[in-house]
Amino acid sequence: MKLDLHTHFYTEAFFQAIRDLPSEFSFGTSSSGQTIITYRGARFFGVTPAMTDVSKRIEDMDRVGIDVEVVSLSTPNVFFTNAQHQPAVAKMINDSYADLIARHPSRFKGFASIPMDAPNAALNELHRAIHELKLNGVILLSNIGGKALTSSEYRPFFEEANRMKLCIFLHPMIPANSDAFREYVLGPIIGFPFDTSLAVARMCYDGMFEELPDIRWIIGHLGGAVPYLMERMDIGWRDFAECRVKIDKLPSVYLKRLYYDTVSFSPHTLKMVRDMVGADHMVMGSDYPHLLGSIDRAVTSIDGLEISEEEKTEIFSGTALRILNNV
Repeated sequence: MKLDLHTHFYTEAFFQAIRDLPSEFSFGTSSSGQTIITYRGARFFGVTPAMTDVSKRIEDMDRVGIDVEVVSLSTPNVFFTNAQHQPAVAKMINDSYADLIARHPSRFKGFASIPMDAPNAALNELHRAIHELKLNGVILLSNIGGKALTSSEYRPFFEEANRMKLCIFLHPMIPANSDAFREYVLGPIIGFPFDTSLAVARMCYDGMFEELPDIRWIIGHLGGAVPYLMERMDIGWRDFAECRVKIDKLPSVYLKRLYYDTVSFSPHTLKMVRDMVGADHMVMGSDYPHLLGSIDRAVTSIDGLEISEEEKTEIFSGTALRILNNV
């Protein structure tokens, strides 16, 4: 069995909400004629047919042998708009996922979107999505309108998430200071893994992984730069007193408890992360149907690893089935 935990599905109603609501995101056209979403005028992502086409999605799943997709709403998620409008957009997308799952119960699961800037609505939508809609976890971004996930206003949400043993998929967002990423589509290529790494490091040193150990974090894009910086973060903990104020263990202790998706596709880095955290802390991801993703390489990059079949099974499905909610 193969489960894809990093794959994005949109609805026309969601795209229309981006058009209708005031924000720094807007639609445009690339030099090749593709419809794109821009952020402050810079290319953010290109719209592909499979983003809204369920039949095309199932056709591609069947072609490569993926049994189940856990769909989620990618960046900018519901955070393109303000706290007033976030709850309605979140409800709309979560309901659409529940409907998709009801129509194809053997092929899809879903991560809920949460209106984090409306604290009471965030908790209400969390409970509705998990307990009523039976979605399988939550997707959050590495920053929310430039605010860190360690901000005090988000703490009640994470305390409840810890109580619920919630599975949270951490997906990147463009860094808060985006000017350096405007050229060459550097936002998705470089800015995304940069901001993921920053968010994870901040949460680690801030004590979130220590104090809220029951949240099951999946870190997108093979953890950004986290695996490469793990030793450096340990050195920082040893060398700088401020890095030891809120945690009493090496950062690597906490970081090896997280889960990492395989959206890198590089056999060298996949093998490295497997050696660092174990196959039981890795899950398959494709980033389908975005251009930087690959539904084909999502499968072949794991199949090609020189590891045991048991470990491949862990990455393809075993880890996912242990950490998702409502499975």
